[in-house]
Amino acid sequence: MQAPMLVLSDSLKRESGTKVQHAIIQASKVSADIVRTTLGPRSMLKMLLDAGGGIVVTNDGNAILRELDVAHPAAKSMIELSRTQDEEVGDGTTSVIVLAGEMLHVAEAFIEKNYHPTVICRAYVKALEDSIAVLDKIAMSIDVNDRSTVLGLVKSCIGTKFTSQFGDLIADLAIDSTTIVGVDLGKGLREVDIKKYIKVEKVPGGQLEDSEVLKGVMFNKDVVAPGKMKRKIVNPRIILLDCPIEYKKGENQTNAELVREEDWEVLLKLEEEYIENICMQILKFKPDLVITEKGLSDLACHYFSKAGVSAIRRLRKTDNNRIAKACGAVIVNRPDELQESDIGIGAGLFEVKKIGDDFFSFIVDCKEPKACTVLLRGPSKDFINEVERNLQDAMSVARNIFKNPKLVPGGGATELTVSATLKQKSATIEGIEKWPYEAAAMAFEAIPRTLAQNCGVNVIRTMTALQGKHANGENAWIGIDGNSGAMADMKESKIWDSYTVKAQTFKTAIEAACMLLRIDDIVSGIKKKQAPGSGPTKPTIETEGDADNEQILPD
Repeated sequence: MQAPMLVLSDSLKRESGTKVQHAIIQASKVSADIVRTTLGPRSMLKMLLDAGGGIVVTNDGNAILRELDVAHPAAKSMIELSRTQDEEVGDGTTSVIVLAGEMLHVAEAFIEKNYHPTVICRAYVKALEDSIAVLDKIAMSIDVNDRSTVLGLVKSCIGTKFTSQFGDLIADLAIDSTTIVGVDLGKGLREVDIKKYIKVEKVPGGQLEDSEVLKGVMFNKDVVAPGKMKRKIVNPRIILLDCPIEYKKGENQTNAELVREEDWEVLLKLEEEYIENICMQILKFKPDLVITEKGLSDLACHYFSKAGVSAIRRLRKTDNNRIAKACGAVIVNRPDELQESDIGIGAGLFEVKKIGDDFFSFIVDCKEPKACTVLLRGPSKDFINEVERNLQDAMSVARNIFKNPKLVPGGGATELTVSATLKQKSATIEGIEKWPYEAAAMAFEAIPRTLAQNCGVNVIRTMTALQGKHANGENAWIGIDGNSGAMADMKESKIWDSYTVKAQTFKTAIEAACMLLRIDDIVSGIKKKQAPGSGPTKPTIETEGDADNEQILPD
C-alpha cells in the first residue's frame, strides 16, 4: 500500500468545505452584532481604546470597525465593506454590515441542505437587480435649491448620530459648506470635492453653537513679524508663492575659497541683492499679503514690513490650494513670472485672531469662494472628534444629493417595500433558486427589525404590522419612527434617505455576501518569502580551519 503523500507543509493550516462556510458566516454575524446596536436614532455609543491609549467614543459604524483588530479573514473583509461605503457615499456604514451579516445568516440554512453556493449567489444577484428596480420606482426627485427639503434629508441622515441633539446646527454647517464648494459641470451635474476644499478646523473651547462655516479659509499661522506687520487688512491683495524667499543654498556641498577680504563682502552683497531683487519683483504688484509655502529670510521680512506688507511662511500646500480657491489667486512658482491676474482680490478681510492659546489667520468674506473652512468648537477633544465624524457624514449626504437629487423613504420603509415586492416576485421564479431568492427578500427586513429592537418596542408585533401594511402594497412610505418606535408615514415625518446611499448599501452588502459564500478553502500560515539563496538557517559549528578565515573588522 502506498504511503500517504504530503503536499502542503506541516506549518500550513487548511480548512475546507462546509466547515469554512459556517466559520465565515459566524464571523460575519459577530461583526454585524458589534455595530447592530448603533443603528438608528436611539442608538448606543461604543467606547474604544486605541493602541496609543487614546479613547474614541462613537456610533459611526466605520469608525468602530476601523479601530478593531480582528483575526478572522472574513471579519476583515466585512470591515472593508464599511470602509468602502464610507469612502463611496459617506453614510450607511452600519446598515451595510448589518445587511451583509443577515444575507449570510439566511444562506446558512441552504448550505446545510447542501445547496451549491453558486446557486445561492445567482439568486442573490437576481434579488439585487430587482431591489434596485424597486428603489428606482419609489424614489422621488427633489429640487436641490429648495433648502428646507435638503435640510430635512440631511437632518434625518444625521438624526441617528450623537449630534442630533443639537438640532439643525450640523445639518446647516454641512449644507452651507457643500453649497460653497460645489462646482457646476453643466448638464445639471455638480461636483463637490469635500476632501480637498473643505477643511474642518477643530479648536477646543467655547460652545458647539459657536461653530460656523467661514466664507473663506483659516489656518493655524501668524504673520512672520507680529510687531511690524499688520494683523488686519480690509480687501487685501494676496500673492501666493510656492518658492523660498531666501538665498538659494547650493544643491550639493560647495566650498568657496576667498583670498581677499573684500570678496567676502561682495559675496554677502550678492546674497542681499538677490533677496532684494525677489522682494522688489513681488512688491511691484503692491500686495498687502504675501504667503509662501517655503521659507522667508529675515532680510525679506524686513523689506516686506518696510513696505507695509504682511507675510506668512511655511504654509501647508493643501491650505495654500484652499486660499487660492477662496480668493481667486494663482499659486506662482517663480516671483519673476508674477502677473496682475495671479493676484487674489476676492477676499474681503484678512485678520489674525487668537483663539485659546493659538493664533489663527482668517481670510474671509470672499466674493465667490470655492473653498471653505468649517470651524468647530466644543468642550473637549473627544466631543469635537465625534462632531467632526458626524459632520463628514452630513457633508457626504449633502454631496450625494447635489450629485443625484433623488430620495427614498428612511426608517426601514425602503427595505420593507423591497422585501414585500421580492416576496411576491419569488412566486414567479422557477427551479431551485426560488428559495434563496425568498430568503434574500426576508433578509432585507433586518434593518427595520434592528431599528425596532433599538427603540425597545415589541419587535414581533411591530414587524408583523409593518409587513401587513407593505404586503398589499398600499403605501411604500410606512416605516418605523426611530425615536418612538411607532409606525409612521415617512413622508409626513420627513424621514428620508438618499437614493445613492441606499443603492450603494444594497449593492455592497449583497455582492460581499456572494463573495464570502463562494469561499470554500482557507489556507493560513503561509510563510513570508525568504530572500533568494537564503535557505532555512542551520546552526553552524565552527572548526579550527574557519577561525583563520574570519575577517577582522576595523574598529
